[in-house]
Amino acid sequence: MDTVAQWGMFELKLNGPSAGNPFTDISLSASFRNGRYEAVSEGFYDGGGTYCIRFMPQEQGEWTFTVTSNDPGFNGMTGQFICTTPEPGHHGPVRIKGNVHFQYADGTRYIPVGTTCYVWHLQSEELQEETLRTLMHAPFNKVRMCVFPINCEFNRGEPIEYPFEGSVEQGFDYDRFNPGYFAHLERRIADLGKLGIEADLILFHPYDEGRWGFDRLTSEQDERYLRYVIARLGAYPNVWWSLANEYDLMKQKRPEVWNRYFTMLQEYDSGGHLRSCRNWHDFGAPWVTHVSLQNPDIRVASDYTRQYGKPVIIDDCEYEGNLDARWGSLTAEEMVLRIWEGNFRGGYVTHGETYVNDDVNEDEVLWWSHGGRLRGESIPRIAFLRSLLEEAPAHITYSSDRMDAATLEVSGEYYLQYFGPHRFSYRVFELPEGEYEVDVIDTWNMTITTLEETFQGRFRIDLPSKLYYALRIRKKSN
Repeated sequence: MDTVAQWGMFELKLNGPSAGNPFTDISLSASFRNGRYEAVSEGFYDGGGTYCIRFMPQEQGEWTFTVTSNDPGFNGMTGQFICTTPEPGHHGPVRIKGNVHFQYADGTRYIPVGTTCYVWHLQSEELQEETLRTLMHAPFNKVRMCVFPINCEFNRGEPIEYPFEGSVEQGFDYDRFNPGYFAHLERRIADLGKLGIEADLILFHPYDEGRWGFDRLTSEQDERYLRYVIARLGAYPNVWWSLANEYDLMKQKRPEVWNRYFTMLQEYDSGGHLRSCRNWHDFGAPWVTHVSLQNPDIRVASDYTRQYGKPVIIDDCEYEGNLDARWGSLTAEEMVLRIWEGNFRGGYVTHGETYVNDDVNEDEVLWWSHGGRLRGESIPRIAFLRSLLEEAPAHITYSSDRMDAATLEVSGEYYLQYFGPHRFSYRVFELPEGEYEVDVIDTWNMTITTLEETFQGRFRIDLPSKLYYALRIRKKSN
């Protein structure tokens, strides 16, 4: 009997008809059962007369399945497999924990430390490999990336492949997918998974402007595309669904269709992956798992958390770089400030980098879109922040009681307070009963200085009156 590790991928491959249009003519799915647990996964056509059904088992034990199809050669097929213990270091897909936190399916803590790299997977093979090598040594555990190619400034070239059959010269057949395009995307998602990185997939965007027409599909074609992507990618544990960037700019799509697309993600994805849409109009909807924002004012993180009771990720706070644009010319200091401030306000802030190459003879390769190598000074400071957050208690949350400085705390036990642009010469605290040790943190120079004395009751901490400092206060154990 076949075996599959928990949160691994079971794949059923079937040979069938290739005549006509298999993408529209043939439908198939399988119902999977394990005791009281039941899930349905749709199948997809993978070209060359091959059909696939993929499933990510979330429970160990014996599974059985039955295929349903409009093709009599597939309909009624049955089978079984054993789901074994997870592979070492494999924690499963990311889930929501409580109102503000994330965790893996096995309960392991997950703190999103993301970056934006929109179409890195559509660059040359050499550049893609350089991107993976860079990510291997970077602090990021989430990458925002698009399924479709992008047509905008700095992205005028043609991608290595196209998601539909056809060509730029002859046009595209939006009713026929290009399986090779999606197989390549799968390979890169799997590569990210090996590095412990979540792939936050942007399913729609307006950055086409009719060049290829992928932003102007009919509702029927959109829905077929969504079901195809879910069927192909929904068995990868490190996938998140981001419905769209700037969905409101896609005027060809009626406003009411977006809710339908959201519910399709919920309905057809048996893996139950996370779902959001950047700057969505109603984050309170039950099919939205977390808030995704484009906003340079990272202080809103605490407001959105309080309003919706869901984790908040500011996926675009603008980018560190040197472009001739406000959004792409932040200093490294400002990028670090925004990421620290947003995290200390109970949210999570995504990094981005847009440095134009110094050598004018080189092609302009911007990390934000193409990948390659990271050059910004914010990177080690983000890694420093990640280590501090991972050392803190898993249940630490934003405290609105200390409005003059962004603060994470477990009352009476553990406090992290960030001062950002403020040059405090001292801070006064009054904490619950106990004895506390204090660390003064220089977030830019990445130093932690532990004060020799301990503190209790009402006390004052002297500070150097410099930018980008923080404090860590921990109750001493008896």
